Amino acid sequence: MKIGILSRNRSLYSTKRLIEACQSRGHEVKVIDALRCYMNINSEQPEIHFKGEELKDFDAIVPRIGASVTFYGTAVLRQFEMMGVYPVNESVAITRSRDKLRSMQLLSRKGIGMPITGFASKPDDIKDLLEMVNGAPVVIKLLEGTQGIGVVLAETRKAAESVIEAFMGLKANIMVQEYIKEAGGADIRCFVIGDKVIAAMKRQAGEGEFRSNLHRGGTASLVRITPEERKTAVAAARIMGLNVAGVDLLRSSRGPLVMEVNSSPGLEGIEAATGKDVAGMIVDFIEKNASVKGIKTRGRG
Repeated sequence: MKIGILSRNRSLYSTKRLIEACQSRGHEVKVIDALRCYMNINSEQPEIHFKGEELKDFDAIVPRIGASVTFYGTAVLRQFEMMGVYPVNESVAITRSRDKLRSMQLLSRKGIGMPITGFASKPDDIKDLLEMVNGAPVVIKLLEGTQGIGVVLAETRKAAESVIEAFMGLKANIMVQEYIKEAGGADIRCFVIGDKVIAAMKRQAGEGEFRSNLHRGGTASLVRITPEERKTAVAAARIMGLNVAGVDLLRSSRGPLVMEVNSSPGLEGIEAATGKDVAGMIVDFIEKNASVKGIKTRGRG
């Protein structure tokens, strides 16, 4: 098979591992920087060009699109879909999961457990908004933030009001969530491929920190998840429409709560913590599905 990897940096751990997994199985692989692609959009023969070369005859594409280039990256991926190339994750699903508010609303509609979440645009509504999420402490999140950036824990009501007012003053879109104290600064990253959780790790926040992201100094360890956590992770990925996803769960007194569904989950932490060949499992999924499954969203934007 001829497999493309949409990645801006071939030296990143996840990209390198995917290249190795493709090559070890005898596939031709090419790393493509989405921002260097340009497109001929027409109804007869849509094309993608990359550094003066037409990209064609690909069987599958693995999108590793960073949050900062979501708009252009998904446009390139959509063009590949129009050309009949099998996407590991479809452009519509990636766009859906990157919109934090929309993704929470979709999960809520399907009855998936999550922290109580509030959203407002006017300072006059802050007091009632805080009551909605059971008062302080609360977690305040920038909708555009990634890797724990733009996430604030406000431990008192006054602090929460001040932070929310400041964000609103900057015209930043935020959501406010209840703080799950019993989680103890830890979350569970469930790595979903297809309809299975193939690996899971516990991420623990560092001393004096509540964000468990590995980029923020958190540590990862192997964890055994419950059947309910497994079911919740698979359901969350399916609702987003993602074949490959990192589903972040909090363990609470009322069961697993979904914090986020990540469409480009990193491989380094999960492979190190579990010892599993996650990159190889992604390529195995491509081998089983690229030639037999159509693209559900082709032509529907």
